[in-house]
Amino acid sequence: MSQTLTISLTGTTDLPPGKIAAIVTSLEMLAPPPAKSDPPGTEAFALERLDGSETGRYLAIYRVLGERWMWFSRLVKPRAELEAILSDPAVELYVLRHDGRDVGLLELDFRVAGEGELAFFGIDEPVLGKGAGRWLMNRALKLAWARPIRRFWVHTCTIDHQGAVEFYQRSGFTVFKRGVEVDDDPRLKGFMRRDSVPHHPVVGGA
Repeated sequence: MSQTLTISLTGTTDLPPGKIAAIVTSLEMLAPPPAKSDPPGTEAFALERLDGSETGRYLAIYRVLGERWMWFSRLVKPRAELEAILSDPAVELYVLRHDGRDVGLLELDFRVAGEGELAFFGIDEPVLGKGAGRWLMNRALKLAWARPIRRFWVHTCTIDHQGAVEFYQRSGFTVFKRGVEVDDDPRLKGFMRRDSVPHHPVVGGA
């Protein structure tokens, strides 16, 4: 059943129990930015493309990152619908590899003609602060602009890493839109552990 919420534009709006909300910032670039060098010490990183049929491996790293940054849109989709997205030739999936482990995820979506979306971009805690983000972004930009696109865009939110917007801006993206996203708390629906995303704790629910 469709639900609506009237939001005050000059103050605070209370959410019903079991709901989460975030401010979403959308950013774009309309041409390839100047290339940036890989940070020192990143020589051991490797990028591996996933086959669209590797749903289990994809979900494994997605869950690791999601339980820190509230990624859940892929978890709530029916398996057949998710598999159709991941196997679409216009969707490219990559994992960041380090020390024999998957420690990051890069998903590029080219299903809209003439543009690309940085659908998912994240790195695991063990490689945070080690140049992995810049290393992975350098490859994301190269892969995206190798396609016949005129626009590359991404969105992030206030539940994500606090430095995400500035990182995207340093990478060449420019803010073009801001909005409010409200959804059911996936932890109360059993899609994520209740103790995940500790910086955005559960409110309400059994």
